[in-house]
Amino acid sequence: MDLALVLGSPSISNVEPAIDLYRRGLTRRIVISGHGPTADCEPEWRVYRDHARANGVPDAHLIIEPEARNTLENFVLSKQVIDSEMPWSKISKLAICCKPIHARRAYMTARMHLPRHVELLMLPPDNLADIQSYNWSETPRGRTRVMGEIHQIAEYASKGDISIE
Repeated sequence: MDLALVLGSPSISNVEPAIDLYRRGLTRRIVISGHGPTADCEPEWRVYRDHARANGVPDAHLIIEPEARNTLENFVLSKQVIDSEMPWSKISKLAICCKPIHARRAYMTARMHLPRHVELLMLPPDNLADIQSYNWSETPRGRTRVMGEIHQIAEYASKGDISIE
């Protein structure tokens, strides 16, 4: 895996799969993307960076994209940050670390905005605090979040921000 791209979220679990890849020597660099949806909170990228540092990932192996406030911006802005660090021609595999219920929209957005030659691997955290793909329908919160994702996919599609291939 050439890179692991972590999408910001209010909970820390998204960065765990990237840290695991790094510790096992399966990725060289971790990209952390996202400020979060509001300006008045601590930036998600900072919380994730500090957690990665505390778990043995040195700053030299972290790439930070500090501005994204949504999924589209995660990929558009991360593409630019990655491009300034290394040529895309040297990247063939990218792990995307995001919540399980967010993985479909994240994949479709990444496929639209990242170079086509890059193989994408969805790597959600396995954290029971997150809504999981196998049990989302069992709680009102899970159903609401999944229906919200469906709405977001439709909205992204209507704007041409996702690939449906």
